[in-house]
Amino acid sequence: MSRHILILGAGLMQKPAVESAKKLGWHVTVADGNPSAVCAPLADQFENIDLKDLPALSDLCKKMKAGDGLDAVFTAGTDFSAAVAYLAEQNGLPGHSYEAACNATDKIRMRKCFAAANVKSPAFVEVSGSSVNDVSVPFGFPVVVKPVDNMGARGCRICRTESELNQALKTAVSFSRTGRAVVEEYMDGPEFSLDSLLYEGKLVITGFADRHIFYPPYFIEMGHTMSTELPPEKLQEVAVTFEKGIRALGLSCGACKGDMKLTSKGAGIGEIAARLSGGYMSGWTFPYASGINLTEQALLIAMGIKPPLFEESSLSKMKKLSENVWYYEPKKYSAERAWVSIPGVVKEIYGYEKAEKIRELKDLLPRAENGSNVVFPVNNVEKCGNCITLARTRKKAVISCEDAVKNIVMRLKTDEQVTEDFLNQKTDFPPSAFVISEEDYAKIESLSDCTVYDTGKKWQKQIPSFLLKYTNSLMDWNHKTMKDALNQFETYFWGKVEVPCKIFWKYLLRGSVQGLLYLADKIKG
Repeated sequence: MSRHILILGAGLMQKPAVESAKKLGWHVTVADGNPSAVCAPLADQFENIDLKDLPALSDLCKKMKAGDGLDAVFTAGTDFSAAVAYLAEQNGLPGHSYEAACNATDKIRMRKCFAAANVKSPAFVEVSGSSVNDVSVPFGFPVVVKPVDNMGARGCRICRTESELNQALKTAVSFSRTGRAVVEEYMDGPEFSLDSLLYEGKLVITGFADRHIFYPPYFIEMGHTMSTELPPEKLQEVAVTFEKGIRALGLSCGACKGDMKLTSKGAGIGEIAARLSGGYMSGWTFPYASGINLTEQALLIAMGIKPPLFEESSLSKMKKLSENVWYYEPKKYSAERAWVSIPGVVKEIYGYEKAEKIRELKDLLPRAENGSNVVFPVNNVEKCGNCITLARTRKKAVISCEDAVKNIVMRLKTDEQVTEDFLNQKTDFPPSAFVISEEDYAKIESLSDCTVYDTGKKWQKQIPSFLLKYTNSLMDWNHKTMKDALNQFETYFWGKVEVPCKIFWKYLLRGSVQGLLYLADKIKG
């Protein structure tokens, strides 16, 4: 008889789970509040249920058990690992306990567990919606504010003053399902993503990647690179701290995902979740780099089947980090990078064909399309798309991924106020594409209003001499140099217009090629 699995979520991050379960020959039911979700038609059965509606999900499980049966519950890359644990526990199925999954979902409970077990993580203060204007922080600035129960960096930011803290708390509370936020000590140092599987007391780390976080005061992950560049002794320190955190939360059976920091005081825990990671790591970069279908291994645990990774023959080939911790290090390297846009409405997108010609490119995953409203991201769900590469060296994987992103150009519609405000520097965030010295910026301001930039002539003949030193040394948010941006402008702007020279160079610095295309399109009409 076919095994039956319920997968919570039908978005792109759940696609590896749906496809892997189908490949195993299982009957797959997916539940999601969005009937148009990408995985809805891939499953054997789709249930249009809001994943926050636990009673409805419980009723679905009862219906499945009464019908063809229910053998496993699973999710990856969602906020609903606690719901999975609850449903599994109620139906006598394998998985983390509901109590432990709640510890790994609610950031206050998480921090309390770490503190009780003396596991290094930041000091914290809990804040409810009713007390956002009356918060006493017993540790110094800077601090980090987060919703207690959300993911994807939504509502997260660093604060350096009391006024920033008050506003950030209001935002964080608005992103919390329970109306609570947490204020944490800021942890310095590089950040890492860890995926792992826990089975019969043994922990196998199945992904150790460097996270690339940018654009304070927010924490925007612009990509990750697998495997990490950490030296072995530091890797072991981070991994052992990760395991201590997992044990402190009470996690016992299934996937565990960690956001870890290596601070000036040693390894510390950002967060640990009771699921596989999102962000293309567990379902894309690790399988590419290792040749192992990690999602399938996690599905087997959820089904109560010992996965091949935990066979002694497999463990003996891994790096043993402590008594019960092993690390599977991939032999190849995979990089993931996002591309972003200045605020506005997408008119046209160029460069996909060029990106797809890059040999190492495995995936090009757009999220924005013509007509999309785009913003410069303040969280990890607002990016415009992602590229993923695979190579035999880390350097090649990274360069190829950044080259793929560099080829993509998003042209925006004119006469959009949000774009105007950004290009005319009426907003403090996001940062400008290219930041030059104050002295050289003053030289741009001093250019004559009568001087024009002629789009019918090459930029090399018109660029002010004081900007030449920046053309190859600075990069924008999408890995374009100033030279790249100017070349792309000449490629994608068709026609001849005369643009005020001062404005042309200011729009280049502020908005890269997007700013130039917007300006020229507006003047051309």
